[in-house]
Amino acid sequence: MGLLDSLTDKLKSAFGDAAGAGTAAFVSQLLAKTDFGDLHGIVAKLEETGLGTEVKSWLGEGTNLPISADQLRAALNNEQVQQIARHLGLPVDAAMNLLAEHLPTAVDQASPNGTLSGAT
Repeated sequence: MGLLDSLTDKLKSAFGDAAGAGTAAFVSQLLAKTDFGDLHGIVAKLEETGLGTEVKSWLGEGTNLPISADQLRAALNNEQVQQIARHLGLPVDAAMNLLAEHLPTAVDQASPNGTLSGAT
C-alpha cells in the first residue's frame, strides 16, 4: 500500500467515523478553508450550475440523490477544485470522489428541517 492509499484510507475512515452527526461539521470545516466558506456556499454554487434537483433531495425528506465527482468538477471552477484537493491533501480525483460521496449526507444532516442551519 502506497502513501496515497494510506492517506485516502485515513480520510475515508475520518469521514466514516463522522457518519453520525459529524459529517456536516467535517465537510463544513473543509469548506471553511475554501472560497465557499461553508455548506451554504457550495450548495448555492451547485444550485446555480444546474444541480438544484440533487441539492433539493439532500435538503428534503426521502432519499438523497447522488452526485458524481465529474458533476462536482463541472460545477466548480478549477481554483475551487484545487482548494478542496489541497486542503484534503489528496489528488483532485480522489478529493472529488470523497466530496461526492459525503456531500449529500453532510447537507442532509445540516438541514433537518429542510433548510441549512446557520451554524453548519
